[in-house]
Amino acid sequence: MAPPPPSEPAAPTRTDRLLAALGGILAGYGGLAVAALVGVVVRPEAGPVAAVGDAVVDRTPAAVKDWAISTFGARDKAVLEFGILVLLAALAAVLGRLALRHLGAALAGVAAVGVFGALAAVTRPDSESAADALPSLAGALAAMVLLWLLTRRATTGAGATTGAGATTGGRRRFLVAGAGVAVGATGAMALARTVGSTRSGNATASRNALRLPRPASPAPAVPAGAQLDVDGISPFVTPNRDFYRVDTALVVPRVDAGGWRLRVHGAGVADARTFTLPELMRREVVERDITLACVSNEVGGSLVGNARWLGVRLADLLRDCGVRPPSAGGPADQLVARSVDGMTIGTPVEEVMDGRDALLAFGMNGEPLPFTHGFPVRMIVPGLYGYVSACKWIASIELTTFAAYDAYWVPRGWAARAPVKTQSRIDTPRDGARLTAGPVAVAGVAWAQHRGISGVRVRVDDGPWREAELGAEDSPDTWRQWVHRWQATPGRHTLTVRAVDGTGAAQTEARADTMPDGATGLHTITVSVEPAG
Repeated sequence: MAPPPPSEPAAPTRTDRLLAALGGILAGYGGLAVAALVGVVVRPEAGPVAAVGDAVVDRTPAAVKDWAISTFGARDKAVLEFGILVLLAALAAVLGRLALRHLGAALAGVAAVGVFGALAAVTRPDSESAADALPSLAGALAAMVLLWLLTRRATTGAGATTGAGATTGGRRRFLVAGAGVAVGATGAMALARTVGSTRSGNATASRNALRLPRPASPAPAVPAGAQLDVDGISPFVTPNRDFYRVDTALVVPRVDAGGWRLRVHGAGVADARTFTLPELMRREVVERDITLACVSNEVGGSLVGNARWLGVRLADLLRDCGVRPPSAGGPADQLVARSVDGMTIGTPVEEVMDGRDALLAFGMNGEPLPFTHGFPVRMIVPGLYGYVSACKWIASIELTTFAAYDAYWVPRGWAARAPVKTQSRIDTPRDGARLTAGPVAVAGVAWAQHRGISGVRVRVDDGPWREAELGAEDSPDTWRQWVHRWQATPGRHTLTVRAVDGTGAAQTEARADTMPDGATGLHTITVSVEPAG
């Protein structure tokens, strides 16, 4: 008598599928933990989340980047990282469910994710070794092993014909194994953070130990009238913690000042040199108040700030290396600054050497540069948007031409040259504010670096432009506060501000987006005024 044919395994239940998805997520978590540990040994920037995040940033259309910056501001990096983690978790859940029926295909999917992360790491602009692929590959291998293990635990007895007891036993084994993976991965993550903090501690210690030199050319005291006594207006000097941050670095570089070097080379550099931080600080140190603005700042936006910077004149350093501006017969018209993370910023040589206070800065508001703002050294060039002048974590300066080289942002749709446009902003009252009829201080800031602000005008509804009271001018390179004393009447009103730069040119009313070289238009808000009493 022939034996009965083997029974077909039962289809996975809803609980089986949920456990499989959980297994995929746990395997992915374990893989990320292993990648983090390996990344501590290789370098944190090579980790899969950072590498994939940078690849996403590099390949994201400029308009989308601009939207992210205007929407999330300095939180755009955290939002991107969170989004990547959510996508990885979703993908891990899908692969976990796939493993119930097709374990080989699921493992191949995990391997493909690891290869993608490895390719993203080794193709980063700052990648110097194939070792950058190791965190992603090691993480993928760990995730594959864990997925295989958890799938075996989940399916042992599940769907078998031996009854519910075997299924329950398999699920119990899965939960025990899953808890072990979760605890182990969390421990590995904690270890990676601890070891990483210890390694980055050298950079922190070097910053803490840095003693800023006294400037040979100190900045004048800020005029008493520069800060107007108006509630809600931006402080004249922006505290470091509040200073805007826009860059592409998901992992903020933490550079040890003791090992930092700046190389100056390229066309027209008669004496190529490499500088250490102590050598830089032995040069003539200057202190200047300078306002920086981001090209992604929309009309009325907050991506602008004013600080007191300490550093050395970039033009003097270039001249000591034999560099001449194009107007003096120099062959290079572009200075390409490279950051330690591979970012390139292209700056016109003529503007750097035309007498303005272009700096290699190592101090900000009386302390060494914060890591988020470029420690140990960054570039500052008044009158130019940051993306063409303000290289953070600078590591080299190459003299070349605009015809020969496009810096990072140019192929992505931004202009190669971008002087700051005259802008003004209403800080108070806020858009949509409900006010009481009577005296209202309408106030804010205006800026046109290297040209200065000579006037600010305010218009209520369609009425005439009225001159605002200006705060004292610190320098043409800083913003200027203003206030208009408005006798508010009941009703709904629009308030508009317009600045006039130091040359007498009024801020244009023509509306333009931030791309390709900065937004234009007038900041306008709407307020509601209630009758007094």
